[in-house]
Amino acid sequence: MSGLGEALRESAVINLTGAATMVVDDSAFALDLTAQALLGFGIRTRHACHGAAEAMEILREQDIDLLVVDCEMPGMDGFELVRWLRRSGLEPNAFVPVIMTAAHIRRSRVAEARDCGASFIVTKPFSATTLLERIVWVARDSRPFLEVGEYFGPDRRFRSGRPPGDERRAEMIRKSAFEARKAEAAITGEGG
Repeated sequence: MSGLGEALRESAVINLTGAATMVVDDSAFALDLTAQALLGFGIRTRHACHGAAEAMEILREQDIDLLVVDCEMPGMDGFELVRWLRRSGLEPNAFVPVIMTAAHIRRSRVAEARDCGASFIVTKPFSATTLLERIVWVARDSRPFLEVGEYFGPDRRFRSGRPPGDERRAEMIRKSAFEARKAEAAITGEGG
């Protein structure tokens, strides 16, 4: 994409007010909180599901534009639901952007979210700003869908640009230390 095309894409307004959105969470409190955060952006949750079985029924019958699903649920968990959806052959739902949420996330669970075909994972409690950043990112995500072995979902590699909040802690510390040294050098007149 040309520089101008990329600039236009980044500045484009995304209107999700008519998006068919589904939230799946076994916690009624978390489900309501997520739906309220979405409503704050003008996104009405069309389907609020308390479990994977309920979500699967709707996904078979209704087209969904955005799926927000909790990782940890009794019975079929969010990872299994996303894996099922990606392999379901339900078009267009098999290709829907999926944001997974998790209260306690370990590195292995992040890898599991990536490997089940989710677009992104957000830790709870999340701020409304963080959720909106992730939604905008997945709305603009242009990674192709791949089928490799048992995997079907968005390309797990990020070729252009990183997802929001993906800067590594060590890199942030290194940048902070560099900026501090630079500021100190400017104050003392050293460096140049």
